[in-house]
Amino acid sequence: MTIERGQIYFVNLDPVQGREQSGNRPVLVLSTNTINQKPLVVTVVVGTKGTNFKRDYPTNVRVPPSDSGLPMETVFLCFQIRSLDQNRFPTDPAGQISSQKMQEIEVTVRYCLGL
Repeated sequence: MTIERGQIYFVNLDPVQGREQSGNRPVLVLSTNTINQKPLVVTVVVGTKGTNFKRDYPTNVRVPPSDSGLPMETVFLCFQIRSLDQNRFPTDPAGQISSQKMQEIEVTVRYCLGL
């Protein structure tokens, strides 16, 4: 299985603690393909249904289905970055982020991390 930057997977994030996102969630692969091809962890940004957020925040990126290939609008929570073992990922991605939205996510992640 090859996991690539910009792909979106539905991954079970349990177990969690506190305010971490839980359950089966869309995650966007953020780590580079060089890292993703090694037996290491994959760094992702966690997403949630767009209906869960009535307004936009500077720490989130709202992505319509046309920019993700997912069946619903998704909000990627750029302050919710996780590194996951490759065994958590299903064989096939559920979608692929557009290059324009990927750039927006990169900018927002840098904002969240103060980079």
